[in-house]
Amino acid sequence: MISAYTGTQVRDAEKPFLDDTLGSGAGAVLMQRAAYGLANAVISGLQGGGKRLYGSSVAVLAGKGNNGGDGLFAAALLARRGMRTTAVLTAGAAHDAGLAAFRKAGGHAVALTGDNVAELAAMAGGADVVIDAVLGTGAQGGLRGPAAELIAALERSRPALVVACDIPSGVDSDTGEAHSPVLTADMTVTFGAAKAGLLADPGADFAGRVQVIPIGIEGALPWPALRRLEAGDLSALLPRPERRSHKYSRGVLGVVAGSAAYPGAAVLACKGALAAGVGMVRYLGPPDVADLVRQACPEVVCSDGTVAETHVQAWLVGCGLDDSNEQQLQRARDAADSGLPTIADAGALPALPDVLAPQVILTPHAGELSALLQRLGVASERSAVEASTLSAVRVAAGLTEATVLLKGATTLVASPFQDFFSQAEGTPWLATAGSGDVLAGVIGGLLAQVGADVGRFGGHDIDPDARWAAIAAMAASIHGRAGVLASQGGPVTATAIAGAVPEVMREL
Repeated sequence: MISAYTGTQVRDAEKPFLDDTLGSGAGAVLMQRAAYGLANAVISGLQGGGKRLYGSSVAVLAGKGNNGGDGLFAAALLARRGMRTTAVLTAGAAHDAGLAAFRKAGGHAVALTGDNVAELAAMAGGADVVIDAVLGTGAQGGLRGPAAELIAALERSRPALVVACDIPSGVDSDTGEAHSPVLTADMTVTFGAAKAGLLADPGADFAGRVQVIPIGIEGALPWPALRRLEAGDLSALLPRPERRSHKYSRGVLGVVAGSAAYPGAAVLACKGALAAGVGMVRYLGPPDVADLVRQACPEVVCSDGTVAETHVQAWLVGCGLDDSNEQQLQRARDAADSGLPTIADAGALPALPDVLAPQVILTPHAGELSALLQRLGVASERSAVEASTLSAVRVAAGLTEATVLLKGATTLVASPFQDFFSQAEGTPWLATAGSGDVLAGVIGGLLAQVGADVGRFGGHDIDPDARWAAIAAMAASIHGRAGVLASQGGPVTATAIAGAVPEVMREL
């Protein structure tokens, strides 16, 4: 499991070392470890691109703080490997020890002014690698003045290889908010721990591949701000039938989905749940939609009954619902009020009460989350949600007291207990009609199978009260992996995504 922390948490963990009250030189040691890791990552990036090291050119954009110092020390190490290194001092001044080491290694430093932006942008843009070490995790807001002009020019020219030092300059390490201009990195080399802002949109847009360099503060870090499940976590947490399992013990999911306008949503939700291994699916809905479900999924038991008389372990409501069928909307409300684990998607979101419960998982996209927040009295346009996804999902979980999964390139899950997960295993081809219905089905299938298994999560540092968020994150990861498998780098349909889920689960 990847644990990510806010920049504030990491700086607090570093503080005793950097204060160095015992005179041990620990702060300098941290910086050298960071610089060594950064230099090696640059070397790997160049070699991976087929570049020879000797004679390659490096431009380090160095701010005046410790982030700039890390970049300068790393550039000094690269200079000693025979690379041609130039430091652009974006604030005029620089980290004294880092600049001294850089010059001693043969590096050339030049101060950025308002008059030489174009010249230095051309130089850096033509380098084999650019190291962005302008702003660190403590920076407030974005770049200004000549530094902003330089970064904007480089973003337009797209250098061959960009490596961000700790975090791309202009990205908020706590929230992932991005203050333009930001130079998009191919790789972000971050120190001590992953930063939460690198695993949340829009910060993830600029981070590229994230590589964490241990520097010795890891034992001082608190509970993470954000976590990401990996393949090993999924393997340990996913349900497996036992020798004497039967369809009821493997979980029964109730589905309230589909309408005259969107009957296929019910089919896709059912397919997602079946693919995730649930023992049985019971569908409640209009007869014409039920007929379509039976044709596509003969395993599904269909009826026109009520929530109260339908015996299940979890509910999925909302996929393809609209306001044309009050009976379906009432079923959605009854399911959310049943006390059972419930995933509420799409058309159910406006129909549910403002305050729910942790076992209710809301799955909005950015537009739907904007509408939900506005209904709850928070002025938040879709663009504002997309500009600060982690903050938006945190607020929504706090106000609704439900678990909230925000769909997107990076899927974020927040529990009302302030546990957060981030998953990003998918492909842009997942942005296709019905993909979200399949995801809802996978979540519902897992809820029915493991939602009551509190012990399964306690052994993996997951608070049992926050297991609903972990289950949603598991499903998001499986859905993303299935999209990649089904896509193979090209267009994919929701039906194909559902079809790939069993293979993903077999591999895990």
